[in-house]
Amino acid sequence: MTTLLDSLRRSTTVVADTGDFESMRALKPTDATTNPSLILKAVQQDAYRPLLEQVLHDHGNLSLEARTDRLLVKFGRAILDIVPGRVSTEVDARLSFDTRATVERARRLIALYHAVGIERERVLIKIAATWEGIQAARILEAEGIRCNMTLIFSLGQAAACADVGAQLISPFVGRIYDWHKKAAGSQWDEQTHGGPQDPGVQSVTRIYQYYKQHGFTTEVMGASFRNAGQILALAGCDLLTISPDLLTQLASVTGNVEPRLRAGGAYPVQARVGVDEISFRSQLNEDAMATEKLAEGIRAFVADARKLDTLLQDRA
Repeated sequence: MTTLLDSLRRSTTVVADTGDFESMRALKPTDATTNPSLILKAVQQDAYRPLLEQVLHDHGNLSLEARTDRLLVKFGRAILDIVPGRVSTEVDARLSFDTRATVERARRLIALYHAVGIERERVLIKIAATWEGIQAARILEAEGIRCNMTLIFSLGQAAACADVGAQLISPFVGRIYDWHKKAAGSQWDEQTHGGPQDPGVQSVTRIYQYYKQHGFTTEVMGASFRNAGQILALAGCDLLTISPDLLTQLASVTGNVEPRLRAGGAYPVQARVGVDEISFRSQLNEDAMATEKLAEGIRAFVADARKLDTLLQDRA
């Protein structure tokens, strides 16, 4: 019998949101995404510590930044030995407001991948969707370096990413849901806000429809899921990046998944969104949820990047 996961694969590219190689082997995603938090979690496990030790042995004389990049690429290369598609490797979140530094770091990561035999077509450089990060993507995409714009919480961010030709965006379903649930407090009704009515699902749906209506080729990859219902409500989205726990849950249940999103669907008309700097910053400022979750997400990734620094320094 067909499982929900197998059925989902018919309309959506399934991506593993993990740094766990064994989960990828078992669940067979097409692509995989990583971030500082996932890499930090992985290198503290016995199974992955040899990767850290090898980087320190081979590159212990390099700067901390260079050692970190080599660790990220080592994980990325190992992941690409498992998945047939692409891996997303994140630029240090501390560079989220520095266009030039983001571009330089991305170029260095791509060069390191090339040095170990991985062509750029299999790598997505993951960048926070700040104004500065989006401008970095404009430069990188023009050079043939593909970008995954992360920490997307608003249509304004998504529109600006499409305008610069970003390969892919990652709108964060679960974190949008978290914000609205917290804001509602005791008034929150889980049943009323489930499935297609989930605020995170609605945000991704709106972005997907906007892209398809206006002919943007940037891929939409829903991310940061809290439950399987959110995933199933976005069936048909270009890609969905899903944690091992939820992938396992979907793989354990039989059934068919009907696509909710279709590239040629008839959707409500949405006006073009302004994508100049003033429009971008004004729209973001007006959206309390997007402003707060973007800042919170960057802070969290920065905190884990610093912890990874400490780990690399202590073991040097």
